Amino acid sequence: MARRIAPVFADYKDRYENIRLERSEAGVLEVTLHTDGNPLVWTTTAHDELAYAFEQISCDPDNAVVILTGAGDAFCPDIDFSTFNLGTPHDWAEIIFEGQRLLNNLLAIQVPVISAINGPALVHPEIAIINDIIIASDTVKFSDSPHFASGIVPGDGAHVAWTHALGDTRGKYFLLTGQELNAQQALDYGVVNEVLPLDKVLPRARELAAGIAAKPMMARRYARTVLTRPLKKLMHDNLGYGLTHEALAALDL
Repeated sequence: MARRIAPVFADYKDRYENIRLERSEAGVLEVTLHTDGNPLVWTTTAHDELAYAFEQISCDPDNAVVILTGAGDAFCPDIDFSTFNLGTPHDWAEIIFEGQRLLNNLLAIQVPVISAINGPALVHPEIAIINDIIIASDTVKFSDSPHFASGIVPGDGAHVAWTHALGDTRGKYFLLTGQELNAQQALDYGVVNEVLPLDKVLPRARELAAGIAAKPMMARRYARTVLTRPLKKLMHDNLGYGLTHEALAALDL
């Protein structure tokens, strides 16, 4: 029998500090972002862990569908800037490398990804809104708080994700003004598919995931392939470009 090269779930299940991974017998993988079991605080560790976790998830053929959610009552409400080194070109070279891997590896997952957004997503909300099906709680708020509001170019995927989700005019306004979108606005603008009470969000995501997991393997995988192709191209063409301009502007702070 040929030796398996692809990741085995047991090998990466407990590897990550900020990511809880649970998979059902049907292959539904729940990815819960957290800090000590509470809503995720964005740090350099979380940034790097997601890049590697998404890569392993994407390469594991036993994952039938993925649900991405957060812990508690928020998806990612805060950032700890003290964990980031942003002062030299070498610091930014690492961020540019990992930043590209994070979103590209998320898009490289070979099966449909459902976002179950469980509350405010104020830091890197692009991770939640570039997926295939997006279920949000009625407590959701979206904002790109760490970037332009802090004098930083919104170049690490935010510029691609939000102009894609909102359209060019609304997307630029969102990124340049610090606009905060509530759940109803996000639904009206087409950023999310459904808005539900918080306690209904994960059950609804699981219901949808069960239906997808029941489909033939090739239908699931190739549907994801064709549906993500336009966004993958946008990221390929613009993500690194945005990150390098973000770095240049940040070094001028």
